[in-house]
Amino acid sequence: MSTFTTTDGTEIFYKDWGAGRPVVFSHGWPLNADAWDDQMHLVAANGFRAIAHDRRGHGRSGQPWHGNDMDTYADDLAELLDALEVQDATLVGHSTGGGEVARYIGRHGTARVAKAVLLGAVPPLMLKTDANPEGLPIDVFDGIRAGVATDRSQFYKDLSESFYGANRPGSNVSQGVREAFWLWSMQVGFKGAFDCIKQFSETDFTEDLQRFDVPTLIVHGDDDQIVPLAAAAPKSAKLVKNSTLKIYPGAPHGLSAVGPYKDDFNADLLAFLNS
Repeated sequence: MSTFTTTDGTEIFYKDWGAGRPVVFSHGWPLNADAWDDQMHLVAANGFRAIAHDRRGHGRSGQPWHGNDMDTYADDLAELLDALEVQDATLVGHSTGGGEVARYIGRHGTARVAKAVLLGAVPPLMLKTDANPEGLPIDVFDGIRAGVATDRSQFYKDLSESFYGANRPGSNVSQGVREAFWLWSMQVGFKGAFDCIKQFSETDFTEDLQRFDVPTLIVHGDDDQIVPLAAAAPKSAKLVKNSTLKIYPGAPHGLSAVGPYKDDFNADLLAFLNS
């Protein structure tokens, strides 16, 4: 396995496929880099270098007690890009990974970055506040914490239904896709999983998005049951200069793994990379 060790001693697993201009993928909660395998193979087969890591606490990376916060996630990404000497990268983040990409640019700038893609991403802010009435109430995230703490295996099995839209009429989501979600989710350490809930739900990325100065593709499904559209992509698009917003009708949160939305996203991703 390919790994590197961060300055605080945490071992981070990563994949590095192909050659060419780099495309660096950041995964959502509570998954790992495997969730990006379809897109990694796609871009590597089309002349790009595909890189994806398991966020600390997740998958094959270390499970430290400390550092399960958005600033450290972004710093880990920065250390990965430094370690691999990445230049002119396109950063692609799904869900919590979109927050990681935003915070990376907010903290580290775009010296190594040429473009960005935010897919079903949590920015600007998921939590409902007086200033963000479209967000979700804290009770929703308390319920996620309770589910993880009480019976996380069953919670992850149940979560896969709404994640991929398997609860919608006419859904063609396979049992295999849902079981893969459960498998990846069970690889996240309890502490990392629990801490990350607060990070993806309560972090305000407004200032990070305002620091974007590279072309950015923002994609979201209008039937996203995890990160509701109204609080997310349209607001991000208003904050990010030189952004393109694409909303997929009927698409769920995990649209990159289920048809026909996967094909649409793959085509849009390749077109954006080649633009």
